[in-house]
Amino acid sequence: MTFIQRHAYGIGAGFAALLWPFFFRRRRLSMENIMKCGITDDPKEAKRIAKKAWCHLPGHICEALCVPNVIGRDNWREHLDFSEGHPDAVKLLLDTPDTPIIIASAHHGVWEAATNVLSFARPMIAIARTMNNKFVADWMKKHHFRGPVTVIDKNHGFTPEVFRQWADERAAMTILMDQHTSKGLKLRFLGRPAKTFTSVARLAIRYGRPIVVGSFVRVAPYRYRLVGGAPVVFGKGTDLAEATQLLNDRLAEAIRRYPEQYLWAHRRWRDD
Repeated sequence: MTFIQRHAYGIGAGFAALLWPFFFRRRRLSMENIMKCGITDDPKEAKRIAKKAWCHLPGHICEALCVPNVIGRDNWREHLDFSEGHPDAVKLLLDTPDTPIIIASAHHGVWEAATNVLSFARPMIAIARTMNNKFVADWMKKHHFRGPVTVIDKNHGFTPEVFRQWADERAAMTILMDQHTSKGLKLRFLGRPAKTFTSVARLAIRYGRPIVVGSFVRVAPYRYRLVGGAPVVFGKGTDLAEATQLLNDRLAEAIRRYPEQYLWAHRRWRDD
């Protein structure tokens, strides 16, 4: 690895640490979120977690940009750690390429890097916000998501073409569930009321596809650990609110285990 690749995470995290003192509102919001969610009741510990989480995001993004040059088809399994993952979830992710699946995650851990690495196991469809600048979007496709990764603009919704691609390619549909929405169901996330997207549960109920719920967290440079339980399958008659709440609860479990890697600075809770 080059010097930049070896120290990418530290460079991003270090730059964020320099900016930390100047973002008073984000610091306060992060600490409030951490304490209201019951992660800790100690303000000093909340401040420590908030700063670590603040630095983790740019550190993760910088490292993720280097992933295509460090991790390849011949060594990608060496960079994944499944010591905390359920065996059925691991089998579904890596060894069941003939089954379209759903990955339900959050702004937790290393979602950018994990999408790149998992594309060696199966095609990936990521529902996310795309870049407004065409040149930036083209650069990301050429230099960042080099494998079979299709990024779908979340504002365009699920089109028939997306569903056909998902079925034809036996892809993993990846959705981050913890983004704010004004149209979702008011449920509980980390013990607090929050409007929640129901897309994951609706897709699983309609198509009967299994869901892997959880996160990949960073445990070392370019080494990522799956945190989550057994896959979830919903039947046709499953209640949408109950199903979505179950997914929220499963994501919360992973976040509570590794709170330093969650995006506490975003305004997730606007209803309490």
